Amino acid sequence: MTRKPVDTGAPDRLYTVTGGRSRADESFDLVTLIVSESGPVPGMQSEHARILELCRHPVAVVEIAAELGLPVMVVRILLGDLLDTGRITARHPRAAPSVASLPDSALLQEVLHGLRNL
Repeated sequence: MTRKPVDTGAPDRLYTVTGGRSRADESFDLVTLIVSESGPVPGMQSEHARILELCRHPVAVVEIAAELGLPVMVVRILLGDLLDTGRITARHPRAAPSVASLPDSALLQEVLHGLRNL
């Protein structure tokens, strides 16, 4: 099976969407949940407006990128714009405080076995 190249959009369109910026704030990873704090306003860039509409409920950055059909880096730049203006809130995933606080692998195996038996 041959893989088709990923279409990242026309470079000139992406340049226009990001205002020529190529670096995004590193605070957004793929699973950061984004929530709109306001609705779109007249005259707003269409991609910003679409993000605000999509994020009425928490949505992961990677899901936003997929829905808009834009590369994740471009979406992260757009999210940075919205975060700077207070139009969105970013909810970062919580990391486990330590390996010791994670469930025992034997317990997880038992749960998996139980689920398969259902």
